[in-house]
Amino acid sequence: MKLWSLMGNSQKLDGGAMFGNAPRALWARWAEHDGENRIDLACRALLASPLNGRTVLFEAGIGTFFDPKLRERYGVVEERHVLLDSLAAAGLAPADIDVVVLSHLHFDHAGGLLTPFEEGQPPRLVFPDATYVVGREHWQRATHPHPRDRASFIPELPALLEATGRLELVDGPHSQALGDAVRFHFSHGHTPGLMLAEIVGPERVDGEPHGGVVFCADLIPGRPWVHVPITMGYDRNAELLIDEKQAFLADMLVRNVHLFFTHDPGCALAQVTRDERGRYGTAHEVRELHARTLAA
Repeated sequence: MKLWSLMGNSQKLDGGAMFGNAPRALWARWAEHDGENRIDLACRALLASPLNGRTVLFEAGIGTFFDPKLRERYGVVEERHVLLDSLAAAGLAPADIDVVVLSHLHFDHAGGLLTPFEEGQPPRLVFPDATYVVGREHWQRATHPHPRDRASFIPELPALLEATGRLELVDGPHSQALGDAVRFHFSHGHTPGLMLAEIVGPERVDGEPHGGVVFCADLIPGRPWVHVPITMGYDRNAELLIDEKQAFLADMLVRNVHLFFTHDPGCALAQVTRDERGRYGTAHEVRELHARTLAA
């Protein structure tokens, strides 16, 4: 099995929103910002093939489904659908994707499932043959959103996914589409039912898999958020998220599971570390993955 990091459309968002209650004097050390206090964010997907005999895409980024006014409001940088270009550079077309795994359905993680905006045209899915894997609890949130996060969802998307007949809702550690090759963890601090997909590593120690890769989604958007107290203003329950992150990082450290970051503009993959004070960090940081073997 090989792994690729695939860049999608990038964003510029307010640094204060991205770092929650951390003051600007602190977060400005971690992320460059422009004159409007916006920081650069990636929308990076993970491609794995063959995984359980299939070509699997983890997330799709924000894409270009927004109309020009909303694209500017949400800081989407490029006008073209960058993820499709990245797929082509890896030698793949949308029809080659067998499974798309979605940690959640916020537009910056699922918008790339849709065709670019065309005036007067309804959105369409760009992956014609894929099975779509979503957490069941989060599906309920997406189809019945709370007023606090209603704007984070794409109203047309659930019906489009259901209409394929290839939607799989997951409420346990494994899915039918991917079997034992992917193990799911769930988090609720950012959004109910956030699903963290771990590509199971090649080693077994006391019956537990070691050496895999986990897609951190918005539990840990990038390296600065590995520091446990740092959360986003977008998180629904910061205290719960901190507790979840503490347990998650402890598990990944013990089992040597590497972290894959979707929003970090400068790092795709890193190993978890913990210093003598108990503070978590990263090492062996990798900017891009190009046909990298899981054990490499």
